[in-house]
Formats: sequence, C-alpha cells, structure tokens
Amino acid sequence: MKTIDEPLAEGVKGKRVFVRADLNVPLAEGTITDDGRIRAVQPTIAKLAEAGARVVVASHLGRPKGAPEPAFSLAPAAARLGELLGADVAFATDTVGSSAKETVAALTDGQVAVIENLRFNAGETSKDDAERGAFADRLAELADIYVGDGFGAVHRKHASVFDLPARLPHAAGQLIATEVGVLKKLTDEVKRPYVVVLGGAKVSDKLAVIDELLGKADRILIGGGMAYTFLYAKGHEVGISLLQKDQVDKVKEYMARAESTGVELVLPVDILASSDFPDLKTKAPAEYITVDADKIPADKEGLDIGPKTRELYASKIADAATVFWNGPLGVFEHPDYAGGTRAIAQALVDSDAFTVVGGGDSAAAVRTLGFDENAFGHISTGGGASLEYLEGKTLPGLAALEG
Repeated sequence: MKTIDEPLAEGVKGKRVFVRADLNVPLAEGTITDDGRIRAVQPTIAKLAEAGARVVVASHLGRPKGAPEPAFSLAPAAARLGELLGADVAFATDTVGSSAKETVAALTDGQVAVIENLRFNAGETSKDDAERGAFADRLAELADIYVGDGFGAVHRKHASVFDLPARLPHAAGQLIATEVGVLKKLTDEVKRPYVVVLGGAKVSDKLAVIDELLGKADRILIGGGMAYTFLYAKGHEVGISLLQKDQVDKVKEYMARAESTGVELVLPVDILASSDFPDLKTKAPAEYITVDADKIPADKEGLDIGPKTRELYASKIADAATVFWNGPLGVFEHPDYAGGTRAIAQALVDSDAFTVVGGGDSAAAVRTLGFDENAFGHISTGGGASLEYLEGKTLPGLAALEG
C-alpha cells in the first residue's frame, strides 16, 4: 500500500488533494462531545497543507438518508479542524455542487477546505455500482490526488471510500497506515499471552470476531449486554437483561469450541442489577444490587460487571503481552455503572502489554472516564473496521488503496 510519503516526496504543492477523513464525531445540539477522530486525522491534513497542497477534506457524519439534514452538517467539525490546525478552514455547503466547486477553486497553496456531509448525496452509499460511480466521478473533478485516511469507514463499499481511489492517483494517510500496522500486531505478529476483552450490547455484533479469535486468542473476557446471552446459554437466570435468544445455540457452540481448543473464555461472576434503566441525561443516582452472575432476579437487568468480576478480569489481563479491547463492560455513560469499564481501562494502563482500544464506544469511554490516551498502545478510530479486519474480512477501502 502506497503511503502519503510517496506523493509528498513527488511534490504536492499546488495540487488538489482529496482527503477522505472520518469526521463522524458525536454531537449534542450542534456541539462536538468527542473530537478524537478529528484530532486523529489532523496530522495528515497538516502535513499536506505544509507541503503546499490545496487540501479538500471529505467525510460522512451520522446516517442521513441521501439528502441534506441540518443536524448532520459537518460545519462544527470543519470549525474544530480549523482550531486544531490554527488556520481558517473553508466550508462548502454541498458535496459536488456549486459551493463545493467554488470553494475548491478558491483554495490557494496550503489552504484547507471541508465539503459537506458526503451522505447528503444518495450516490455515496448506493448499492448500485453505476450510481455510486457517477458520484465518484463528480468527486474526482474536485481533486488531482486521493488520500484515504478515514479508517472508521474503510469497511464500507461507499463511493468516496471504494470507487474514488480508482479514479485518481492514491495513497494511504498516516492514520490508516498506523491503524493497519497496529492490526497486524493483533493478527500476524501477535505476542502472547493474547487477551481479548469484548463488551457492548449485542452478541450478534461480535459473533464473527469471536469465531476468528477462538483460533488466535489465549483468553477472551466477555462483558456488557452481550454477556447475558452467554450466561443464559449456561443455564443461568438473567432476569430482564439484554438477551438474544436466537443466538444461544451459536454461543453454546463457541463455548464448547473454546473448551476443546484450550482458549479461556471468561464470563462475569457477579453483576450490578436493577429494576430500572438509569437516566443518562440527568445521571440521577441509580438503585441497584450486586448479585452473583447466576442469581440475577427475574425482575432485574444486569447493567455492569460487579467488583469480583472486575478483579478477576484485571488478573487475567495482568500478565498479557497483547490486549485488544472492544466494547464497554456496562452502561458507562452513567457514573454508577461505569466501574466495570473503568476497571478494564485501568487494567490495560497498569499492564506491560501492547494495548489496543478498538474504537467506537470503547474509545469514547476511555476519554469520557478521563484516561490519558497516551497510556494505551493505540486507540483505534474505527470500531467496526477493526472488528472486520480481525474477522479476516477484506475491507473495501483498504483494497482500493492497494489497487
């Protein structure tokens, strides 16, 4: 895969460089609540601008349905990027229309512009190759060189990710190069013991990666909402906890495979359970009880791993050489149920392992809970992309950059 260093060496001064970034940041009433993804791509953009490129930054945000939706405008992200760069960033109010064309045409060497949310155009996400290709053709008119640096989107076969690189000289940005290098340490160059921590809401979201990791990891620690399907599969009462009954047989199969192959599959031993889901807006104090994982009352749901499980999981991480963590261990957005997720993050910080936080809610949790990002080996910008890479899938955005 060609990296950004090659076009930089060849010279980008005066050239229009299209950077497919991932500026898909969380917003609360128009205010960015976590700018991690913008900060992650800023070095690539800054390097190109310093070399005299006319940088055109593009991204999606949220899931608009192929038409403009003000709530998903990239304007706040463009403003934050300008603050990080310490320079004015122009903003086009459309993707390939008159505003985008005029904004890009007005750029001088070293200047940066952001075009509006790519998903405001139906061609971006279309499953029809011709429609996607037509949108890619119009995007290609805005640039001379393509740089892919939106790792959080490389698992999507979208116009700006998959089709556009085929239409322009292309290279990977610094972020994608770093992400791929890290993931190779979790697949091809693993140092052992290799411990994987999987949380999050739905076990169905993690089945494929569990299937792959059963042949590679030494220990898999399970938490979050997905844990209750595992506990149910063991014959335990889970009350009104999140449960995917249609996945129970598959979970039983995986538990049997883990036992037969010597992979240590570790489940919670105690749970914080409540009859009421917490108020995440007011964060009012929650009422809960701590119970053994096989004794969740019928009228309660599990909302976090308990103190014994936190200690157990920390001990399973302590001697690891490599740790990959994807998914919170409880409803971390509420302070009373953040303890399990905090304990996992702290265990990673305390270990001597190469630690990878697998994007998405895990990365958000690390920042929300106040951890120093530099205390981890790597915090990924793409939860879904990381998981699909570990599943052994071909990621369209990476394949396009290798072409």
